[in-house]
Amino acid sequence: MNLLVRNARILTLAAGARPRRGRELRELSVIPRGDVLVADGAIAAVGPKVEAPEGAEVIDANGRVLMPGFVDCHTHACWAGNRLDEWAEMLQGVPYLEILEKGSGLHATVLAVSEATKKQLAAGLRERLTRMLCEGTTTVEVKSGYGLTTEGELKMLRAIVRAGQDWAGTVVPTALLGHAYEGTPDDYARMVVKEMLPEVSREFPGTTVDARVEEGAWSREACVRLFERASRHHPLRVHADQFSSLGMIPEAIRLHARSVDHLEASTKADLVALAGSQTCGVILPCTGFHTGGRFARAGFLVDQGGAVALATNFNSGSAPTHSMPFAIALAVRGCGLTPQEAIAACTVNAAAVLGLPDRGTVEIGKRADLVLLHHADERMLAYQVGGNPVDLVICGGNVVKVSP
Repeated sequence: MNLLVRNARILTLAAGARPRRGRELRELSVIPRGDVLVADGAIAAVGPKVEAPEGAEVIDANGRVLMPGFVDCHTHACWAGNRLDEWAEMLQGVPYLEILEKGSGLHATVLAVSEATKKQLAAGLRERLTRMLCEGTTTVEVKSGYGLTTEGELKMLRAIVRAGQDWAGTVVPTALLGHAYEGTPDDYARMVVKEMLPEVSREFPGTTVDARVEEGAWSREACVRLFERASRHHPLRVHADQFSSLGMIPEAIRLHARSVDHLEASTKADLVALAGSQTCGVILPCTGFHTGGRFARAGFLVDQGGAVALATNFNSGSAPTHSMPFAIALAVRGCGLTPQEAIAACTVNAAAVLGLPDRGTVEIGKRADLVLLHHADERMLAYQVGGNPVDLVICGGNVVKVSP
């Protein structure tokens, strides 16, 4: 079926390198009033005036914004249970790290995931994916990491893949093998390298491997050992500098990691080094909003010529939100990005982090993942806080949601 969206303000994001770096992030390559033709799941034509083929469905945008679907490149959206007790402690002033040290927090999710079946995990994730799609997210990265045993991690990855098969959008699984640990840190890290990684490589070849370097999580040295082995067969990403700067950014750059995610505690020197590398910085402002108001200095990273991506970090503990529009609003208020930079960060740059060159822009031949906003000015995405600014979603060429 052919579909033509007419009279839209089109944010094509077509010009410039991918990922966008520095001031390039501000260039949205706007067509002030134009049309987009979709055919066979892809973008077939873009321009000021496109003729509708016979029998095409026509949608009149009436001057509203049409843009690429959001790419949420960092989530932990596969989980079981809830973290309401942890939240109650946080409301009483207990610091997040102290909650983790007491064995609560993430460990409660680990227990709930261990008790859930693959079918239950997939069903929970599928429900969350549906809500994400309704707010314009058409591509989602989902991490494992709550399994902690080899079979537990494989169960999570299988559930993530299974949920993605039933969803209109695209799910990208990531093997978060270095999230927490059981027993002693050194013994657990050796088990991951010798036992868990080979099994993940066998069943999920080429899947990105991730780790979390933080006090109470994985050490820099253990992460480097994992990454040096994993890099033979897998792309790399790393959580770093959420609460403490432990020197992981230089190692991530050396190991050619695709991204370093969080960055709230990063030093200026490390941010300058990151900006000068091919590794992207991924900011997660929803986490800062929920866990104490600490935000990454993304504006500084952009000013240094760096590449920045934006994600929700959707999870049951530190970022209980699936809303990319909310993440955009927080990135502008807390991280120093302009509305234009935030939009580029969660479309074309987020797609680059996931190694998906077929999306994130509105160009001929790209996958037809598009979002039509209620608004005629894209800055409203950052200005408005709360509510759903999305009127219509086109995912893989199909209209999947129209608001009443």
